[in-house]
Amino acid sequence: MTDHEAQPTARRDQPTGDTADDPVRHGAGQGGEGSAHGTADSDAGDDAGRDTGQDNGAQVSTGSETAGAPEAAIPELVIISGMSGAGRSTAAKCLEDLGWFVVDNLPPALIPTMVELGARSQGNVARIAVVVDVRGRRFFDNLRESLADLESKHVTRRIVFLESSDEALVRRFESVRRPHPLQGDGRIVDGIAAERELLRELRGDADLVIDTSSLNVHELRAKMDAQFAGEEEPELRATVMSFGFKYGLPVDADLVADMRFLPNPHWVPELRPYTGLNEEVAAYVFNQPGAKEFLDRYAELLRLIAAGYRREGKRYVTIAIGCTGGKHRSVAMSEKLAARLAAEGVETVVVHRDMGRE
Repeated sequence: MTDHEAQPTARRDQPTGDTADDPVRHGAGQGGEGSAHGTADSDAGDDAGRDTGQDNGAQVSTGSETAGAPEAAIPELVIISGMSGAGRSTAAKCLEDLGWFVVDNLPPALIPTMVELGARSQGNVARIAVVVDVRGRRFFDNLRESLADLESKHVTRRIVFLESSDEALVRRFESVRRPHPLQGDGRIVDGIAAERELLRELRGDADLVIDTSSLNVHELRAKMDAQFAGEEEPELRATVMSFGFKYGLPVDADLVADMRFLPNPHWVPELRPYTGLNEEVAAYVFNQPGAKEFLDRYAELLRLIAAGYRREGKRYVTIAIGCTGGKHRSVAMSEKLAARLAAEGVETVVVHRDMGRE
């Protein structure tokens, strides 16, 4: 297989010097719906306003059913959780728009019952999404028991975890002038720390972690659409993300590789203005000792890892490829690696997080 035999199934390049975790972040930091204050959770006010420590009952909503959806004895299940203010409500609304039956703030102990009711619907409720969060923390200890019960009944379930940095969460809660549901008499940061500890195990079990620190609502919806809009669910989806170490590690990365062992095109004057998407820059990178060998061996390693992920039922993986600034080496390697994965039958999306940030 040559490096040019396949192209990634999708690519989202960053054209400008924006600063969000996703390259398509127009309008971030501006006013309005897509602003930093209402970033991935412009519904942060929703979460904050409702996360008062009171269990106010499950709120049920349904999206329009997809025409001709195949009947299934047991509905497909997605559990949405994560940090308050990180975008749970936005993620749930996105699935609702895609035709999922969405249940907000359902006590975890009732999740198996919800699935059983869906199974009796003769295919009318084939996909169920349940939002689980600290509003139901009196029932949160039952979540692990419910997950074990679902596994024993061979229910296909996925956990989507919405993550965000402390700084972003504090900014969102302050912008809507609401307390964090767990802060009590302390500060917002105290509530965030308590919630992180409470959700630590669930985050580790998540099938998909989305970092919304720098995303606005439109970008979060785009990420959810990319994962759930397809009619046929692929065995494994991969996001290959280039990044710059000087801007920090991607918090949602499952695997991280470092390209700083290769000479930096930044120090070649005629290549410095360009990115790793440029053919001359890519040729320079892959003509360096070790570049092609790394690509071959890392692709082989990923085949081994992907096979294990499939056996374990893990459907999403984020592979982060880093260099100093996220402009040259990591971009060129990410493109080639994504092409290799696509050739192996892995549905692949390329994200260049920091390209154009300088």
